[in-house]
Amino acid sequence: MADSYLRQSALASLHLIARANQADSNAGLSMGERGFLCQWVVRGDAGNAVFASAVKDVTGCDLPIEPNTVQGSGYINVLWLGPDEWLIVAPDGSDAGPRLDEACKDIHAAVTDVSESRTVIVLAGEHARDVLAKGCALDFHARSFVVDQCAQSTLAHMHVIVHQRSDAPEFDVYVHRSFAESLWQWLEDAAAEYGFAVSNPV
Repeated sequence: MADSYLRQSALASLHLIARANQADSNAGLSMGERGFLCQWVVRGDAGNAVFASAVKDVTGCDLPIEPNTVQGSGYINVLWLGPDEWLIVAPDGSDAGPRLDEACKDIHAAVTDVSESRTVIVLAGEHARDVLAKGCALDFHARSFVVDQCAQSTLAHMHVIVHQRSDAPEFDVYVHRSFAESLWQWLEDAAAEYGFAVSNPV
């Protein structure tokens, strides 16, 4: 991880904080960046009680074993990515990854820090589903994609992980840093017809 004084968010060049301060609070759709999250890819056997217990002890979350679901403690989220793969997401400064790595040192498991590889673009508001549907083959209807559901797909031909966080609705879209600006620009264009504001999500 880069020294803190050298770190820049993936979308720093777009000056989103300044734009958020000038945003129209009545806009029906908002977009912002949730940067500097701690992220760890975890591989292990969900059927191993020691592994599942270690995840629970460190994160406060049960290990999600149902495909495309998320378990959250309010502080940490654990996203299901595959039968033996999860993404643990926590606020900047969290030591959950190293603690889990230590807890799993005697079992067949792996914890990999991927914090700098992705950023999160947040979409919220009544037209968030419409904007996502313009460039993604997933079914974002409220009956099909619900709170604490996640899925990997492509959005505007860029690999993403989408997590619905609330019924607002609010979605976190995880995207690799190298594609973040391109995806933001595509989303901004896709959202233009609905009217949108830049937000400063926490």
